[in-house]
Amino acid sequence: MKTALAKQVYDKLLSVYGPQKCFLEHMTPFQLLVATILSAQCTDKRVNMVTRDLFRRWPDAAAFAGCSQDELERAIFTCGFYHAKATHIIAASKAIVEQFHGELPGTMEGLLRLPGVGRKTANVVLGDALGQPGFPVDTHVRRLAQLIGLSDSDVPDVIESDICAVTPPETWAQFSHLLIVHGRTRCPANRPGCPDCELAGLCRHAGSGKAKAAKAKPKARPKTAKASARKNSSAAKKSKSATTAKTARGKRLRPGAAS
Repeated sequence: MKTALAKQVYDKLLSVYGPQKCFLEHMTPFQLLVATILSAQCTDKRVNMVTRDLFRRWPDAAAFAGCSQDELERAIFTCGFYHAKATHIIAASKAIVEQFHGELPGTMEGLLRLPGVGRKTANVVLGDALGQPGFPVDTHVRRLAQLIGLSDSDVPDVIESDICAVTPPETWAQFSHLLIVHGRTRCPANRPGCPDCELAGLCRHAGSGKAKAAKAKPKARPKTAKASARKNSSAAKKSKSATTAKTARGKRLRPGAAS
């Protein structure tokens, strides 16, 4: 059943958004590796702004392997977590130069040997730069996979395995891109647009009671000028009554007042 569901979801998203490509700008597989490391806890837009100058200064692994930690940290500061990211980029660059003769490894096993490179980064490079099957699981993919019912796990590696088991390898990279763009466009975290969602007939969350309740919840009516006037008048009366009562208490407690 999940094979059929995955195909329906893929076909629907492809018809809605058309073919998608990697959101990170790059000229070489190595540059995509660097950009993907920088994208952790950072928007693709910000990464692209940073890498335009970054790749002019250091275009390849040999250049990054020779740069200083401080220089690189200053260059990538606005991407956040700059110390750890700079450490990983320099270490991965040195490993490429020393262990792989300056060429980026072309397999999952080889990429995972590089410092700071996990399955998500490796899958991005494989699918978008090396033309090999790769299914990256980011926060959007993880959330949508659970909401739609493509996976019941919260673990990225398990989600990857679940979806890859029911989809053709040649669609993996594209399917990941489509889920990401749908997550950004229609199904952002904590505020999915279920009533207008193109996957409403396929997604188990869209058919859940929670989603239906959100759809049926009436909008609050805007306050009219008359209603606001009544509210202000009532508040004024309450304030006047409170002042009168306070004054009366003061008279009863004043020294020399009749008992």
